Amino acid sequence: MKTKFFRKLMFVCALVGLVSVVFAKKPIKTLIITGQNNHNWQVSHVVLKQILENSGRFVVDYAISPAQGKDMSSFLIDFTPYGLVVLDYNGDAWPEETNKRFLSYVQNGGGVVVYHAADNAFSQWKEFNEICALGGWEGRNEKSGPWVYWVDGKLIKDSSPGVGGSHGQQHEYVLTARTSEHPIMKGLPHEWKHAKDELYDRMRGPGNIKDLLYTAYSDKATGGSGREEPLIFTVDYGKARIFHTMLGHAGPTVEDSPSMQCAGFQITLLRGAEWAATGKVTQKVPKDMMLKDKSVSLPQYK
Repeated sequence: MKTKFFRKLMFVCALVGLVSVVFAKKPIKTLIITGQNNHNWQVSHVVLKQILENSGRFVVDYAISPAQGKDMSSFLIDFTPYGLVVLDYNGDAWPEETNKRFLSYVQNGGGVVVYHAADNAFSQWKEFNEICALGGWEGRNEKSGPWVYWVDGKLIKDSSPGVGGSHGQQHEYVLTARTSEHPIMKGLPHEWKHAKDELYDRMRGPGNIKDLLYTAYSDKATGGSGREEPLIFTVDYGKARIFHTMLGHAGPTVEDSPSMQCAGFQITLLRGAEWAATGKVTQKVPKDMMLKDKSVSLPQYK
């Protein structure tokens, strides 16, 4: 009898373990908000979906806004089904109801990825700028908050007058880690070379960076600021988990977008997205995909 009982017990335990594994691997339901941008959103939202879904960790829906200048009143988004929201939007104001729903989602602990030019959006929306921590263009200046950059091992907040947001010519550049302890950073290299991309600099805002993950030097020789700029970080905003990456300028086509084909961009995006959604990172870092001396391309976004 004891033997039969223990066999049943072991079977039940194995079944529970199997169920746990199945649920643990359930894809994260993700929403990409797009449809207007000063960048090529027609390419970027397609590539973002491919990167996320090719990992097997996410399943992606789109919320595509009306075209710029068109009636936005019907652009009402239900955020409740989603474990992650990816911002790929810079354009006309959302309806006030969508603003309220988005803030409720974030303030109740929702996961958010701020991707590239999404941090240009809504320069007059206080809460949105706090969700991004840093932003650029769209009339930003010293009234929008300080410049934030890295000097001698610490973040500097500089309230000097000047533009908010600029970049030099696109080029390859090296990113340098500023922490190794965050879950996103476990197994990532201290330095890696990113493919040809814009390097955002002179960004301004509340500056409420929580974990500075990577910076890059914006060389004056390429038209940059001459400063070490924060490019990948998490944001300190209540209960929310927010991952902000300034990398990933979309090219003219899905097939010709070198910055988004960069393995380093894809790996950091995937790890940041999973952390934002769950607070954990289960995806392993592929070997020899993030090298200091050369960028590595994954043209199939996988």
